[in-house]
Order: sequence, then C-alpha cells, then structure tokens
Amino acid sequence: MQNTDTTLRLRLWTVEEYHRMAEAGIFGADERVELLEGNIIWMSAKGTAHRSAVGRTDYLLKNRLGNRAWVSIQDPIKLNERSEPEPDIAVVKVDPLDYADHHPTPPEVYLIIEVADSSLKLDCETKAKAYSKAGIKDYWVLDVVSRQLYVFRKPTQDGYQSKVILSEDRIISPLEFPDLQIAVLEMLPMVALS
Repeated sequence: MQNTDTTLRLRLWTVEEYHRMAEAGIFGADERVELLEGNIIWMSAKGTAHRSAVGRTDYLLKNRLGNRAWVSIQDPIKLNERSEPEPDIAVVKVDPLDYADHHPTPPEVYLIIEVADSSLKLDCETKAKAYSKAGIKDYWVLDVVSRQLYVFRKPTQDGYQSKVILSEDRIISPLEFPDLQIAVLEMLPMVALS
C-alpha cells in the first residue's frame, strides 16, 4: 500500500552548521539570512522608514541607558542550538569582553525590538514564538506602517501570554528599566508635514 502522508520532513540546521556554511562562503555577500528554529530564512529588505526607526530607537536607547546596558543593532542573538536571529535592536547586559567570545544568549537579553515595515506577520508570529520559547521576557515589534508598538511579555513554550498594542501617543517602559519612559512616537520615523 502506498503511503499517502504528505507531511514533509525538513532538515533543520544547527547554529554550528549555519556558521560553517557562512565561513565556507555558501551565502553570497549580498544575501541577508538568519537562522530561526533550524530554518535559514531571508531577511526582509529595509525601507527608509525601517532604517529611520532603527536609527532613532538606537540613538534614544543609547542616550537614555548610558552604561547600564549594551545596545546592539542587527547583530546575532543565540537563542538556542537552532536559532540565531539578528534582531533590529537588542538591549543586552554589558559584557566585559564586549561579546568578543560569544553572541548574547537569552539570560543576557533585556529587550528585543524588531521594526516591521513589510515583516509584521513574521515578527508577530514566527519570531515571537521563537523568542518566547527561548524565554525572552520583553519583545517589542515597532510597526512603522500603522505607527503602533506591539508589546509581547510573559513568555511560555507556546508563545507569549501577554500581547498589547500601543498607539503612537502612548508611553512604554522596558521591564528591566521601569524608570525609562519612552514615547512610542520617539521611536517612529518623522512624518513630513505638508
């Protein structure tokens, strides 16, 4: 009898294998990829609104946090043996070696922010589940199209228990830095007045 099961079994990659592929030059210099849940996925192209929001948020966090945390932009975070995404912004513990010997891991991460212009579904579903599964306590998605901030908290193995959507006129504080008040508008790109 013929097997009618159509479920595909995928070969999942480890972080170590992913690094070896990069070192071997399998990925082109212009290919932007990241490893998530064992899958190598294409990173979305960055529009001007995306670039502006990342730059504004980076500047804001570095100025307000000073030496209390390290703010990294589009650098790898090792979630587990099968996930090494490159979030737009990661606020991590200060490391005496400036992470020269490893990428930050979940216990070292205070906050992850993804900026979405064309990647809202990926960021709010696939990435949210991976970050939650890894125990990232504070995950934000800045939607530059609808000018909103999605705040994910209370991670579980099945996803975040708390999801709140804030409009651009609202104020938010990172869980680890409750004294730091950030207006959502401060992170969003400026709107040209006509």
